[in-house]
Amino acid sequence: MKKDIVIPEVENVFVATVQEWSDDFMEKVWYAYLVNDSDFLIESVMVVSKAFGTIDGEMKKTSLLRHAFVEVPAVSVVKIEMIEKSVLVLNNEFSVSYFIGNKMYDKKFIFKANAMNEQELEEVPILFVDGLIVR
Repeated sequence: MKKDIVIPEVENVFVATVQEWSDDFMEKVWYAYLVNDSDFLIESVMVVSKAFGTIDGEMKKTSLLRHAFVEVPAVSVVKIEMIEKSVLVLNNEFSVSYFIGNKMYDKKFIFKANAMNEQELEEVPILFVDGLIVR
């Protein structure tokens, strides 16, 4: 029965992280963005984020954060959340589900532990700032 379910491949929709100045923290902090670089409006978007991994030999995980967006227009971005600096040493996972028409799309985007650093930056489409992209 599972073999009969077809989930189409996610294309031109991805998660990027960008460092921005925060007046609240008086330093640069990482923010996650959902980027819709496709020609289609995506609707009923659900993003579930969590962090997990090992610190000092002990398994750690954060609680789940859920974000819902009614729609994300074609060729646009939406800010998902700030990533607290204490979880940068963990794997940060963003599960994204959305609809284009009547088809549901689903994909997990994982930023590996310690991947968010200023040495691996590339220009994020649409935002036109340097950041990290997971496709």
